[in-house]
Amino acid sequence: MLWLMPDVIARSESDLPIKAVYAADDLAGFDPVERLGEPGRYPFTRGVYPNMYTGRPWTMRQYAGFGTANESNERYLELVRNGTGGLSVAFDLPTQMGYDSDEPIASGEVGKVGVAIDSVDDMRVLFNDLPLGEISTSMTINAPAAMLLLMYQLVAEEQGVPADQLTGTIQNDVLKEYIARGTYIYPPKHSLRLISDIFAYCHKEIPRWNTISISGYHMAEAGATPVQEVAFTLANAREYVRAALAAGLDVDDFAPRLSFFFVARTTLLEEIAKFRAARRIWAKIMRDEFGATNPKSLMLRFHTQTAGVQLTAQQPEVNLVRVALQGLGAVLGGTQSLHTNSYDEAIALPTAKAARLALRTQQIIAFETDVTKTVDPFAGSYVMESMTDDVEAAALELMQAVEDRGGAVAAIEQGFQKSEIERSAYATQLEIDGGERVVVGVNKYTLDEEEPYEPLRVDPQIEVDQRQRLAALRAGRDQAAVETALEAVRVAARGTDNVLYPMRDALRLRATGGEVAHALREVWGLYVPRDAF
Repeated sequence: MLWLMPDVIARSESDLPIKAVYAADDLAGFDPVERLGEPGRYPFTRGVYPNMYTGRPWTMRQYAGFGTANESNERYLELVRNGTGGLSVAFDLPTQMGYDSDEPIASGEVGKVGVAIDSVDDMRVLFNDLPLGEISTSMTINAPAAMLLLMYQLVAEEQGVPADQLTGTIQNDVLKEYIARGTYIYPPKHSLRLISDIFAYCHKEIPRWNTISISGYHMAEAGATPVQEVAFTLANAREYVRAALAAGLDVDDFAPRLSFFFVARTTLLEEIAKFRAARRIWAKIMRDEFGATNPKSLMLRFHTQTAGVQLTAQQPEVNLVRVALQGLGAVLGGTQSLHTNSYDEAIALPTAKAARLALRTQQIIAFETDVTKTVDPFAGSYVMESMTDDVEAAALELMQAVEDRGGAVAAIEQGFQKSEIERSAYATQLEIDGGERVVVGVNKYTLDEEEPYEPLRVDPQIEVDQRQRLAALRAGRDQAAVETALEAVRVAARGTDNVLYPMRDALRLRATGGEVAHALREVWGLYVPRDAF
């Protein structure tokens, strides 16, 4: 008697069925031209460039930033010496929220989760001795993204680097802040206005800069499934495109500089399928919905970071294995740049040794494996093509649910995305607590006693020093000129002129980031979420 294996024996992270065995029948009617195309061609399922990593590897970024600008600069110089091709800057919470280090609300948070940047003076120290015309810099900053980009441009000018030579990315994805992360400042309408102004400014002034990194990463860290990550990220991207078009921009003028930011989990197969499905969905949206004709406007180019939420404080060295698998999934999925987390990040800021090991992980994948020898190695696989189709179909269904609620902003105001993610996060935690989902070192294969570990800590003196730097800055600048420049920011915010030009003038005069953010707050107000009442 023939023993038959059950058709479906598992469920994916997105609760999609995973069959024990996939076969040719699973691809019945599958049209490789329509569904796959060629690498570098519509619908870009197989990658956005024809040769992908066979020509050169992805950009190897390391996310760093802590304490003072000087300390972070030392870490950047070390990373560059060790082979990092791009830097990713982490800012502290006051900087992310548009507050200066000497404001009462910033107390206790200065330099804690990233570097404190209050003015162009700090930005100058942060990138001292780093050739801004040669490196690519990604800045994880959202609501105040315009200010940090303008400070970066001003420092580059001081180095003699023209703005049209600068390459990098600002995250600038405020909509996901309302959904999952919380570092928003202004109401959505005004945030979209600011983002549209950034698109227009960079198209004219910094044409090689990626003006937004539309992020699913933080939604995933909050508990979103892979399908939710794709659906809500692309729904937000659709909203940004609509806002830019409404502001009078041409789609092919700004769309080629849009970029995306996703997570890579340890569930290797679904993650690869997720990346392939996301490219295909975006290409169709841009071509069929927005009428983009430039092939670069149809490309979903993305940065990936390995999953911080999956790192454990227990047996932290095991995280090295997790990160290696996650990084491999990102590469097999066709990422354009990658940050691999350090194994000790679940405990504290990463040590220099841990950051170096994380970079070495990428270098081993690039130079000691054969995954860079061919483009899209999983193409045509029964399981991969089936899973890609499943993720695509489920993501499109969820995107339609967002549309049915009036689009991403309206759905955010109704709390839809946030509640869906919270439901998924709760279900995952129940599985971990109940032992249905194994987390090595946490609920299985545990140790009776953890080995001691000495984490990197931020010196509280940093806050005192930053306050002193700000006092010296204000004492040494032309205060009347700064006030005049800040008023020009308010005037632009009340009207329709691009606010980045007066912001740049104010920052050049050494206005602080907090002062510029407050000028906009006075005109646009603050966003208060529904669940705050």
